Amino acid sequence: MHERRLRELLERVARGEDSVDASIDALRELPFSDLGYAMVDHHRALRQGVSEVVLGQGKTPEQIVGIARELTRHHHNVLITRVAPEAVRELHAAFPEGRHDLLGRTFSVEVTPIDVLDVTPALLVCAGTSDLPVVMECSETMRMLGVPHERLFDVGVAGIHRLLSRGDVLRRASLAIVVAGMEGALASVIGGLVDTPVIAVPTSVGYGAAFEGVAALLGMLTSCASGITVVNIDNGFGAAFAAARVLRAQARVGSQPVRA
Repeated sequence: MHERRLRELLERVARGEDSVDASIDALRELPFSDLGYAMVDHHRALRQGVSEVVLGQGKTPEQIVGIARELTRHHHNVLITRVAPEAVRELHAAFPEGRHDLLGRTFSVEVTPIDVLDVTPALLVCAGTSDLPVVMECSETMRMLGVPHERLFDVGVAGIHRLLSRGDVLRRASLAIVVAGMEGALASVIGGLVDTPVIAVPTSVGYGAAFEGVAALLGMLTSCASGITVVNIDNGFGAAFAAARVLRAQARVGSQPVRA
């Protein structure tokens, strides 16, 4: 249950439009629903401001659809990551209005309006076109979390003039998410150019000694640009969620009255 819906419920009780017993029934499944194969968390939106996100990897299509139905039944928007093609077919049948991003392997269903954060847009940057699957997972996650953002593709350090020509875009962003494989150097470069938070995402793109993203991960962790936050390999979702936490806190601070 989202805070907005809970507030509406309590206000109806306060006005005498709903009985206490009816409200108790509505709240009975507030913490979670037990589906046998999943404990669907309905309380997460109240705790974190965002409904539970479903990892599709390792789940059967039937399980994914069942969890998604339970979330929408409680008026939660649904985001599913790492969705296999066979699950997409089942999801489209159950949710014809759903949105599938083929490259990012996400599927989303919107049943309530997304509250877009009132902040300066973030910037999502990637080193190369091969990094786009991780970028699109990140972008779709930010969209569902209400994080406004711009995207800047294929500006890796092998042709650094491409990045430097977009200095205006870098400087106006509230936060930068940098997605890169190979040696992961792009995060260090951007970290040295801006004074805003930088979240680095290593990808598994690269030849043998890249060790499926380990080289980029270690390069980002040992960056000489101070204060860069690094998430796990190919974890576009994690980077988007971290950005949402930072910018949501920023928005709360901005909405507070200034005390003398």
